[in-house]
Amino acid sequence: MVAVDLGPQSHVPLAPLTTLGVGGAARWFLRAVTLHDIQAAVRWAGDRGVPLTVLGGGSNVVIADEGLEGLVLQVALRGCERRTQGDGLILDAAAGEPWDAVVAASVGYGVAGLECLSGIPGSVGGTPVQNVGAYGQEVSRVITRVTAVDRLTGRVVQFGPGDCAFGYRTSRFKTTDRGRYIVTAVQFGLGGGPAGTSYPDVATWLHDHRRDVPTVADVRDAVLAVRRRKGMVVDAADVDTHSAGSFFVNPVVSAAQRDALDARAAEAGKPLVAHPVEGGFKVPAAWLIQLAGFRPGYRMGQAGLSSKHPLAIINVGGASARAIIGLAAHVKRGVIESSGVWLQAEPEVLGCEGNDEAAFLRQTGE
Repeated sequence: MVAVDLGPQSHVPLAPLTTLGVGGAARWFLRAVTLHDIQAAVRWAGDRGVPLTVLGGGSNVVIADEGLEGLVLQVALRGCERRTQGDGLILDAAAGEPWDAVVAASVGYGVAGLECLSGIPGSVGGTPVQNVGAYGQEVSRVITRVTAVDRLTGRVVQFGPGDCAFGYRTSRFKTTDRGRYIVTAVQFGLGGGPAGTSYPDVATWLHDHRRDVPTVADVRDAVLAVRRRKGMVVDAADVDTHSAGSFFVNPVVSAAQRDALDARAAEAGKPLVAHPVEGGFKVPAAWLIQLAGFRPGYRMGQAGLSSKHPLAIINVGGASARAIIGLAAHVKRGVIESSGVWLQAEPEVLGCEGNDEAAFLRQTGE
């Protein structure tokens, strides 16, 4: 890719830059490898009055078939530094670092805090935006600083963990300040404590493989094995992994909703698993999807549900973004009709402003 000083490229296909493999071209495209590139891109878009869309690892996004107008900025800053702090470690990772490489590095250093987040595709910059989490861990528990460029001023700003308004799969960068900041680096404070083993599937794998006193490396092995079994580790040869990851967030329901779901589950012979959390009870979206009658491997044309896990919507081969969005909306409606729960899409849907199904995916039912 050319440097920013030489100007962005035009009409660059975006589908190859995403794990789902759908979407049209960017009217203008720039791959930023320095902080200067990012600041210059913000000025370039501002001077021309065109929208600027930030693309990271392409793992949590659905891009419209028509592509994106304005400038698409791929953040590709690299570098990861470490320093000791007591019996723990501070990791400073650039936003463009592949996420799993950073997790693998932390495991190699023998520190706990990220091991359960192994195998998640994408880059470091997206982790605070989504408050990425899995198998009992969330990045919000170990993030100590987020560095970003403020698009309003072009200046570099920093946020402590208390400034980020972290919530379940969300943050200020996804809500109140959506689109304002471009993350350039994330700092993690990792400890020497025990590895995370609270998730049942992980604990079962560790027990079956006789890892009775598991290390962080053991937990990483377990998480990768569980994720592969569910088709959640990207593999070019496995169509079940050609997805945007989990398409829906596990919803939090009220006690009354949980009781209604429990009764519905009894009728269907599908035991309900609901975990108490702040604000109610977290229910697996995959369970709700199957309760609505959607089975792993369900297809609508070239879009489908993974045969390994119904929470992943996959590109079977040659799917359009419209097909992916249509299937997601169909599943969401089915869950509403079956259980009354409105699922929320986890991937960001870009460039689909005129698509009624995309608009429906954004609705909360409130």
